[in-house]
Amino acid sequence: MPRPLLFPFLTVLALTGCGETEADPDAACARFNFPLSDPSPSHHLDSCSTDGCGNGENPPNSGLHCGNVAPCYHHTEPVHPCLYIHNLEHGHAVFLYNCPDGCPDEVAKLEAAAATAPRGGNGVHRALVAPAPQLPQRIAAMLWRRTYLADSADPEALRCLMQLQDRGAPEPFLTCPSGLY
Repeated sequence: MPRPLLFPFLTVLALTGCGETEADPDAACARFNFPLSDPSPSHHLDSCSTDGCGNGENPPNSGLHCGNVAPCYHHTEPVHPCLYIHNLEHGHAVFLYNCPDGCPDEVAKLEAAAATAPRGGNGVHRALVAPAPQLPQRIAAMLWRRTYLADSADPEALRCLMQLQDRGAPEPFLTCPSGLY
């Protein structure tokens, strides 16, 4: 009579699968869309003072850039796009804000996201935060060819964006020069 014993066993096995399970971490991020911008030439320019850098987006998240990178920390002055684009090419995260009257809560969210960036070989988080008066909205969070723009940073969106760090970057996982993170 093995058959009658099999039915209760299968019923118990099926019900065990109906309990609470750990949520798929990527499923929580499915509601956010961080589309890739169109590819554009991304070689180094002769000068970092040129306005010919970037991919034509505001803010630029790829494209022509200078051969230097910006240090990874919270800058108090704007960082030229030609510099931070090279950071993006190296897989670094870039967080920008445009708050002429101040927005300490928004900046704190960006700093918290930057602090989650992986550390390079020198122990520095591979992310920078900087003011950017040219932004069309209050905040931008960027990876190579990906931009999240908003008037108020959503910590969950920032967390999900950071899961994509280094994906698609031409020179991923590179260390960032010393900073404060």
